[in-house]
Amino acid sequence: MRRKIIRIDEELCDGCGACIPACEEGALRIVDGKARLVSETLCDGLGACIGECPRGAIELVEVEIKEERPSHSVQGIPCCPIFAVKDGDLNWPVKIFLVSPLAPFLEGAHLLVAADCAPVVCKEFHGRFVKDRVVLIGCPKFGDYEGQLEKLRTIFSLHPPKGVTILRMEVPCCGGFPLAVKEALRKAGRDSPVEVIVLSHQGEIKGVQTL
Repeated sequence: MRRKIIRIDEELCDGCGACIPACEEGALRIVDGKARLVSETLCDGLGACIGECPRGAIELVEVEIKEERPSHSVQGIPCCPIFAVKDGDLNWPVKIFLVSPLAPFLEGAHLLVAADCAPVVCKEFHGRFVKDRVVLIGCPKFGDYEGQLEKLRTIFSLHPPKGVTILRMEVPCCGGFPLAVKEALRKAGRDSPVEVIVLSHQGEIKGVQTL
């Protein structure tokens, strides 16, 4: 398959690193004092990094891509290759499967483990639940339950949470989240306090429980 990716002129590149934050795919790294494209398949070909280069060392070229898009992992646990970001009360990534267990914002954090429906039905999601918490979003029904449990166990093992707030919907299938969190804490050997908040279909709080 032919598509566009960026190419870096090593003679022009001075290794300033201005291009790195502009790459949302995490395809660029500084290696041996020069910016490098670490994988052609990670490059989205949009060229957001080009305008950030003060030396004009980056250009778009069309090439044949043969390799498949790689899966990124930490200790065998799948996650997003994009560098973890925490800006005020917002963190990125937020999906349980995408958050790296090594993300710095997990250290000593109070975690908000939320059903992916919750931000949609609850108008006060950001103002009421996100402040001073790190958000992890998933779905116990349509997501890989065992995979989410293992990711949570890994996170809890590496970063004992200050506390965990579970934001779930009132539907029965959402009951898997409290079970997954408690089991992950048990396997990680952690006894962090856990609070469960149940939302109605209208986004109103129907109940609060401490596990």
